[in-house]
Amino acid sequence: MTDEPVERALALGAQLADPQPDERWRVLLDPAGHPFCITTVAPSPELFTG
Repeated sequence: MTDEPVERALALGAQLADPQPDERWRVLLDPAGHPFCITTVAPSPELFTG
């Protein structure tokens, strides 16, 4: 995963949560302490075909 989106969120006031449960995404906390996730992993295209 590229770290650019995480670095941007950190620059805007987010904090990395501990622990990080999976390497496919990063769990962060907004300035109020609410968790959110960032991932750059795209779902398989087969998920969107009928």
